Amino acid sequence: MKKLAIFDLDGTLLNTIADLAHSTNYALNKLGYPTHDVEKYHFMVGNGINKLFERALPEGEKTEENVLRVRKEFVPYYDIHNADNSRPYPGISELLSYLQSAGIQLAVASNKYQAATEKLVAHYFPEIRFTAVFGQREGVNVKPDPTVVFDILKLANVEKEDVLYVGDSGVDMQTAVNAGVIACGVTWGFRPQAELEEFSPAYIVDIAEEIKGLIL
Repeated sequence: MKKLAIFDLDGTLLNTIADLAHSTNYALNKLGYPTHDVEKYHFMVGNGINKLFERALPEGEKTEENVLRVRKEFVPYYDIHNADNSRPYPGISELLSYLQSAGIQLAVASNKYQAATEKLVAHYFPEIRFTAVFGQREGVNVKPDPTVVFDILKLANVEKEDVLYVGDSGVDMQTAVNAGVIACGVTWGFRPQAELEEFSPAYIVDIAEEIKGLIL
């Protein structure tokens, strides 16, 4: 039995793609840049919002200055609208409640900036007592750097072999590899299954219910 389950947020616990897309498009439009269809954002997210903005900006405009200009427009808008269309994936709330009742520690490791990570987790999972809720923090490298996993392990006081790391992208699978913990890829998120398979995770699941058996 595992003692700790670490979950990615966007594409794993919550379907946030529409709110991320609409907020980025708002910022791009405000600055006079072309916008993108929501579907295109599936391959822009996952490495933190600065990388999202870089990917969303047109060729020739992907400068650090322009990324910061987009961020300045995005953050206040997203802070208001980040729960407009976002929802937990089917079975996720039930899974978290079940694991909590079974005495499993739960944590979130996201590349979303910290304030939004905390807000969304508190909004959608108010009954869950997470050991840690970590997003992109100042001075801490984003995933696939394993620092966020190591920080969670310290708080949870568990060994690597007692952890299952759950995510929907190659970034998540690589994070688990870098941290030396067991990975579980989920197929309901933003990235195709083939991307998960590139990193040979121990498990790939199609529904949230399957994760119970992997932990217990």
